[in-house]
Amino acid sequence: MKRRRIEIVSALCIAFSVFPSALPHRHAAGMDYVTVSRGGTTSHVEGRILVEAEDGGVLMLATDGVLWAVQPQELEKRTSDQVPLKMLDRKQLTETVLASLPPGFAAYDTAHYVIFYNTSRGYAQWCGALYERLYRGFYNFWSRRGMKLSDPEMPLIAMVFQDQADYVDHARAELGEASQQIVGYYSLRSNRMMTYDLTGSDQLRNGGPRATSAQLINQVLAQPRAESLVATIIHEATHQLAYNSGLQTRYADNPVWLSEGLAVFFETPDLGNSKGWRTIGAVNYRRLDQFSRYFANRPESSLASLLTDDERLRNSRTAPDAYAESWALCYFLLKKYPREFSNYLSELGKKEPLVYDTPEERLATFRRHIVDDLSEFDAEFIRFIGGVR
Repeated sequence: MKRRRIEIVSALCIAFSVFPSALPHRHAAGMDYVTVSRGGTTSHVEGRILVEAEDGGVLMLATDGVLWAVQPQELEKRTSDQVPLKMLDRKQLTETVLASLPPGFAAYDTAHYVIFYNTSRGYAQWCGALYERLYRGFYNFWSRRGMKLSDPEMPLIAMVFQDQADYVDHARAELGEASQQIVGYYSLRSNRMMTYDLTGSDQLRNGGPRATSAQLINQVLAQPRAESLVATIIHEATHQLAYNSGLQTRYADNPVWLSEGLAVFFETPDLGNSKGWRTIGAVNYRRLDQFSRYFANRPESSLASLLTDDERLRNSRTAPDAYAESWALCYFLLKKYPREFSNYLSELGKKEPLVYDTPEERLATFRRHIVDDLSEFDAEFIRFIGGVR
């Protein structure tokens, strides 16, 4: 069965209902401790409460990087102290994650990641090298544009399952049956990147054994038919970087066109370069072709609806065109309005979790930083994309 990346907003899966009247939680820089009763299990969570709802629900950042959205009926006990918040270090994090995984998993360290895997060590090393190259390319890209990103608070976690079956078993709780149709995703809740060993997929293996050596892995994943699979992994890993560098905030009101457009902008693979990432910002011809087809019947309100309403990207019928337009808009802004776009991103990066703008507020923020006359801007946008080759 052919595996492809379906157009769902997998990286933006939010596993809870929005809190009513959610407000940022303000207190001294100490630790919070909550006891949560959920699904017949009691959990003791340490970290910091980020948001508190009027009904008593809380959004909490745990010391392992997981976000806990706790409804009031689940909250058994809550205390705090003045001990400064300290996230788990690499050793503690590795021990904690391994303890939560089935037997057979191991950990592989890179400079900025811990790769947890139950496939070959060679494939884990290949993933680690890919992520590190993307990391360098991502930070260098924004640095050259004057964006001051922060370092992640803790090592970034990537999970690599030995096959699709293991991956689906793990991912089904967050993605449901959609987990069978995508090869990887970034979880906003756990802050972890999930995928499986692509060299074992029927699409790439041609009936042969799974590749385990670095040379064979590179040969398999350099195939033209592997490009879209690798691009999906890069796409989701870009989401992880965006949410751990200060570019975006988890569970904040990040316009979906922006999140997805930026991830598509970075997803063009550069597997031939072992040290850098030369293809960041390369024309994504699949998205360009899709946008060209959409343009024939593109309504006048298309840009405004993309900026103000996430539904076009969440609806499977309209998502392909919306993803294409999101990529095209980010590509245009980064090429023609880099300073204005950086200022726009800087403001959005300061947004608090669970505080949502109205469509009018979203549009006003865009106009304040980019351009006031949306009609003239849209015409310029279409002319520019029409000339991309």
